[in-house]
Amino acid sequence: QVQLVESGGGLVQPGGSLRLSCAASGIIFRLNAMGWYRQAPGNKRELVASISSAGRTNYADSVKGRFTISRDNAKNTVYLQMNSLKPEDTAVYYCNVKYDSGFTLPWGQGTQVTVSS
Repeated sequence: QVQLVESGGGLVQPGGSLRLSCAASGIIFRLNAMGWYRQAPGNKRELVASISSAGRTNYADSVKGRFTISRDNAKNTVYLQMNSLKPEDTAVYYCNVKYDSGFTLPWGQGTQVTVSS
């Protein structure tokens, strides 16, 4: 059974940092490109960062230089280090596979990130 479990969200002041984690099960994790997505109220879900099976990373322009995606294949876990957080980063963050076809696995519950003073 495929399962994606996100954690690490919370309330943080502007300029602060958070580290999100996503534990995956039911897939051959090391063979899959993974992505972090976010959805703010009233907005569509968007991809913010991705990492290939070989470790190549890509970022949305809005988070480039502030967010870092990484993976630990031994732990079947993908991480998102978020620094210099801004109020516009407020959203529910999800992880999932990242394929050019747009294929995704069933979504997890996500983790809420709120950036506010």
